[in-house]
Amino acid sequence: MERNRSNEKKTRIPSGAAVQSAALTDQLYRAFFEEWAERGFAALSLERIAARAGAGKAAIYRRFHSKLAFAEAALANLGPRVALPQDFGSLESDVLSFLMSLRSVLRHPLIRRILPDLHAEAARSEEMRAINTRVAAIRRELGRALIDRAIARNELPASLDRELALDLLPATLYWRMVVIGRTPTRSDVRAMAHAISTALRGAGDNCVEGGE
Repeated sequence: MERNRSNEKKTRIPSGAAVQSAALTDQLYRAFFEEWAERGFAALSLERIAARAGAGKAAIYRRFHSKLAFAEAALANLGPRVALPQDFGSLESDVLSFLMSLRSVLRHPLIRRILPDLHAEAARSEEMRAINTRVAAIRRELGRALIDRAIARNELPASLDRELALDLLPATLYWRMVVIGRTPTRSDVRAMAHAISTALRGAGDNCVEGGE
């Protein structure tokens, strides 16, 4: 029987076609963070990153047009790991879940070595400062969902200063783990969740009293 050559042409993958593998993208992200942790952002080499990931440099440029674009994508990829898809029933329970999720990310040795260098680079570079601001905005949206849920449950007033609330959510844990370099116990995190929830309610009370 003669082959249907028209169908064969439709299903054949073109020679040399670039297929972006999600697994390879994840390998590139990890290699990027490993190089960043070892050498600092200024000394990053895309050639070394590609070699570490077992890929060619072209695999990077098919995905990211520059080292800065690569950095932004890699950092943004961390955001979903701190997401809160579930409603845990109360402000304090939601805050605790958020902190435990964030603790899991921040305790990774690569992340703890990268973040101080990220802030230092952002202080020197307008481009990196802009990236840091955009990535931070993505993470803050995750916290905003938590605050909105508490408002919907009438645990916090709609007049709450959301920007202040979003500053409060990660601040204590971030300071302890990234600035001081200590990993809090689960008991410590529970105490933080209670303190932050109390502070948020207090901030909400002040908004109501102030008529804002």
